[in-house]
Amino acid sequence: MASFGSLYIGVSGLNVSQAALNVTAHNLANVDTKGFVRQQVVQTDFRYIKLGESHISSFMKGLGADFAEIKQVRDFFLDQAYRQEIGRQAFYEAQYEALYEIEGLFGELEGESFQETMNNFWVALQELAKEPDNIVARSSLVETAVNFVERAENISKQLKDYQINLNTKIRDQVDRINKIGDELRELNLKIRQYESAGEKANDLRDQRNNLLDELSQMVSITYKESSNSMVYVSIEGVTFVDEDNVYRMGTVKVNESTEMLKPVWLSHGNVDVFNLDKAVASDKNTDIGSLKGLLVARGYKQANYTDIPVRENFNSDSLYEKAVLEYNNTIGASVIMNIQAQFDQLIHGITTTINDILCPNKEVTLADGTRIKILDEERAPVGADAGRTMGEALFNRKSTPRYSEPEELVILKEDGTTETIIARIYNEENPEDNYSLFTLGEITVNPNILHNYALIPLSSNMGTGDFDIETAKKLLEAWQKPFATLSPNYLTKNNFSDYYNSFISELANLGEQYRTISSNQASMVESIDNKRMEITAVSSDEELTNLIKYQHAYNASARYINVISEMLKDIIEKL
Repeated sequence: MASFGSLYIGVSGLNVSQAALNVTAHNLANVDTKGFVRQQVVQTDFRYIKLGESHISSFMKGLGADFAEIKQVRDFFLDQAYRQEIGRQAFYEAQYEALYEIEGLFGELEGESFQETMNNFWVALQELAKEPDNIVARSSLVETAVNFVERAENISKQLKDYQINLNTKIRDQVDRINKIGDELRELNLKIRQYESAGEKANDLRDQRNNLLDELSQMVSITYKESSNSMVYVSIEGVTFVDEDNVYRMGTVKVNESTEMLKPVWLSHGNVDVFNLDKAVASDKNTDIGSLKGLLVARGYKQANYTDIPVRENFNSDSLYEKAVLEYNNTIGASVIMNIQAQFDQLIHGITTTINDILCPNKEVTLADGTRIKILDEERAPVGADAGRTMGEALFNRKSTPRYSEPEELVILKEDGTTETIIARIYNEENPEDNYSLFTLGEITVNPNILHNYALIPLSSNMGTGDFDIETAKKLLEAWQKPFATLSPNYLTKNNFSDYYNSFISELANLGEQYRTISSNQASMVESIDNKRMEITAVSSDEELTNLIKYQHAYNASARYINVISEMLKDIIEKL
């Protein structure tokens, strides 16, 4: 009986060695397979039989070895760290890519930078100040104004087009996320089926982990494995894959007035996948995933100058501070919207400043107490045409005239009496009505001035000619006068040229910042992945060593069986 038990021990050694050889060969065969995790045979004692016992202990005899499982060699915590940091890297790569594209718009456009367009406008104003009545100087001003508007409009259009084009990337990523969900569910079912039968589906687990790696680049995920070998996955805290379902994403318009899309949970009542009102911060892990990076970079609308809070427009410091915080979390956080708002503020400042000099307004109080702006005919310069026309601005809104037609108004005088006047009411800008704004997309050069340069109001309305040069000088002074800060986060106001330089500098600095963050994240991801690979990757040298080791073990078990067999043979022959 003891001899037969010894024979069984030898057979168990053969089985364990054969299993280890198979696993080693499988490792070597997949040394170059992406995402393959090396496998190990976990050996264990088969069982023991009791031979007897003493007052101290029992006498046991082992019956050989067995393999408990074929396990993957991975580190759960390194997997988590890798997936979080590669998601953060993808977020900032999306930001940097957007900035890189935008920097090109302000660089060389058809051989001329927007900086040159600004300089040409400034030079035209300087030449005009020398000879306001010179037809060449007037024509140069109009031509540079047309080029200024066209170039600004071109940049604005390309920014908007880039925003819209990001919809394609967003849709593609949503589609891929849904496909990954379907594949994860299918793999979950296969793994459960295999492992419920006592097998270890390690190759299928590799495929599942590769999908989790890919998914973590696009969105922030959490996951856990259940007791039945199925992985449950959540995205942004919302269940994505469970035992029974894949909760799919879709895309819908941000609102009815825009073409921009946003991802929503189709299976959760079309609620938003991301809460973009939260500030982007690494310590809160709100900066993870390329999909969110695309959405943050793009923003949710085409921004303009009205989105930048200005202290003078608020009744209290608290309301202003609240508006600034909202700006920083929304407009300011978006690469494209922030640039749109700042650039539009520059264009709005230039066009309205020039217009207000050529067509000055004054406030009056109507009989009912309403305060309005009208053309100030006492201070307004006039054209050099025969009719000495006034009220012709250099820049127009496409859909809203600067002034109403002359009409009769009853106004209150300082002494409390009323007076009836004929005046042209200024059509105020209304933030709720984009067509009323001097904003990109709505600005054009006055067509009347385009057809008749003499209509440019640069002459004194007093008929003396004393102020012919003064109006042009005011234009020069206004160009060099500080008009706005780059954003509410800056204290110093800039003139138009300095504003643009600061704008471009901030753009470049932000691009370098995102490039640095992305580069640092790439280094961190590589470091974590290297640590993962040290554990999970197949080493040819190590596996060849194991191959030799397990081959020797197999041969030793075989020789052991031969010895036991010979012993049994001798015993049987002697009986």
